[in-house]
Amino acid sequence: MATVYKVLGQINPSSSTMTTLYTVPAGTQTVISTISICNQAATTATFTIAVQPAGASILTKHYINYNTSVPANDTITLTLGITLATTDLIACSANSATVSFNAFGSEIS
Repeated sequence: MATVYKVLGQINPSSSTMTTLYTVPAGTQTVISTISICNQAATTATFTIAVQPAGASILTKHYINYNTSVPANDTITLTLGITLATTDLIACSANSATVSFNAFGSEIS
């Protein structure tokens, strides 16, 4: 088994539509250790993050955070330790195009 800690995904969604931050590659499991949410605006923003099991529609039980505030010009880091199976994904959205997301963790093959 090869395990490497790395940046798994980076996005800056431009709308409030849920957007894929990271998808677990086929034949792999992944541990998402942290997700950083950075608000580059001078006003408070909100964000949503969900774990979407392989091919499933997002349900209420999949949300990690829902409409959570991130202060102006600030960063929130979530320490998670979530294990995801093949083709599971992390999706996120924000109410402002000034919010960016970074996922860190390890892929285990």
